[in-house]
Amino acid sequence: MKRNWAGAFQIAAVYVGTVVGAGFATGREIVEFFSRYGLVGFFGILVSGFLLISMGAKLMRAAARANVDTYQGFNEFLFGRAAKAVNVLMLLMLLGVTSVMMSGAGAVFEEQLGASRNSGIALTIALSIIVMVFGTKALFAVNTFIVPMMILFSLFLMTLSISMPGFSEAFLKTGGIGGNWKGAISPFLYIAFNLGLSQAVLVPIAFEVKDDWTIKWGGIIGGSALTIILISSHLTLVMLPNLESYDIPMAEVMRSVANGFHWVFVAVVYAEIFTSVIGNIYGLERQIRKYVPFHTITITAGIFAVSYAASLIHYGTLLSFLYPLFGYVSLLFLILLWVKPLPGMK
Repeated sequence: MKRNWAGAFQIAAVYVGTVVGAGFATGREIVEFFSRYGLVGFFGILVSGFLLISMGAKLMRAAARANVDTYQGFNEFLFGRAAKAVNVLMLLMLLGVTSVMMSGAGAVFEEQLGASRNSGIALTIALSIIVMVFGTKALFAVNTFIVPMMILFSLFLMTLSISMPGFSEAFLKTGGIGGNWKGAISPFLYIAFNLGLSQAVLVPIAFEVKDDWTIKWGGIIGGSALTIILISSHLTLVMLPNLESYDIPMAEVMRSVANGFHWVFVAVVYAEIFTSVIGNIYGLERQIRKYVPFHTITITAGIFAVSYAASLIHYGTLLSFLYPLFGYVSLLFLILLWVKPLPGMK
């Protein structure tokens, strides 16, 4: 049997690009769920890494075997009769996260470039509509280029940070804001939230690929890459004083330790936000088109209009409120995904 490693790496790139959204790429999401808790947060990342690898692969394999092509169909597989209510909730969550991503794009322009946040949001909308016209192939192409760049920059920043004086003390610090117990439950909220929402992209991708081996190894490679980025980003962020005061903390680290690469890194961060916006809109548009007979561009424009209104709220405030909330809401999804056996091969 021929092993399709190229296909596995493409799936891995989409997996990483979908999860590495506005909060992840900027570092704000990692601060919120992990770095604020110090050493407890590091162990939380290790737990998250295991779940990203195992549950990410299982989600895609189960979707392909169950022969479902949308997150609605996958939720019917997991939740049964309760799927309709879950799908409405998922739609609202996807719109909320898209709003956070658009707000994040605006924050990059405002905090790092000194430009209007609305110009960042407008550029994101325009580019996303263009890419959406070309569908899955464009999604693969964008992620395949950007994801390796993000990994390289994360490892580069980590290497610089761990060589700085005071790293051991910063890394071993425990407690953090909110206490260790919040740090202990954070990895489960983080994974539930990310896998619950990433199914909007991963389910249709798995449906199109079909091959179980390719999907399995795509999940393993993608989950491993996400774990590497999480660890390296955390080891970088613990060295940033007042890390919760920044919207784009990773860019602030780059500015302080390697200013010559700052603008390049900001471009990579923006590109990661962009790929995640594409992923979310791709999944939303595919689902909505089942109910309304409108053109892709019309549906996409409507989604952006709703998301833009919510994105007017400050990025950090929006993320800190919505992401943990969505994590609690998605815990049942993670539990059912864990206990549900894989369907037989079709």
